[in-house]
Amino acid sequence: MRKAIVWALGNQEDERAIATLIDALKNDIAAVRLCSASALGQTPKIDYDTMIKAVPPLIAGLRRDAIPAVRSNCAWAIGQICAELPSNVVYATAIDALIESFAEDKEFGVKEDARSAILSVGDSRGLQVIVEIEKDGYF
Repeated sequence: MRKAIVWALGNQEDERAIATLIDALKNDIAAVRLCSASALGQTPKIDYDTMIKAVPPLIAGLRRDAIPAVRSNCAWAIGQICAELPSNVVYATAIDALIESFAEDKEFGVKEDARSAILSVGDSRGLQVIVEIEKDGYF
């Protein structure tokens, strides 16, 4: 039931849902965290202030969640948000988290989703890291 509620909240594109989605990403079961991350990826359709509220918990999920699928969804959501952010500290921190996951996560799926997010954003620093890592054969 909570998973369905989180999915519905994410599809409403309503800034009032963000606090609930963030709480679910931080505190709920894996299936709900998975949906919460995806729902937070919808925030670019709302407004800038809402977008930046979603970034820190998504970064925390990308770095720390025990479930690889949740980390993957966090990577995707960060990519969606970064595509709409201006180049600022929030953007740079989010790109750093994607680069870190691409370079260091143990799960191939998470690495691939972080890579895809960087490619979709087109961040030059992130693209350079991808080239360097792939050239060295680490991926």
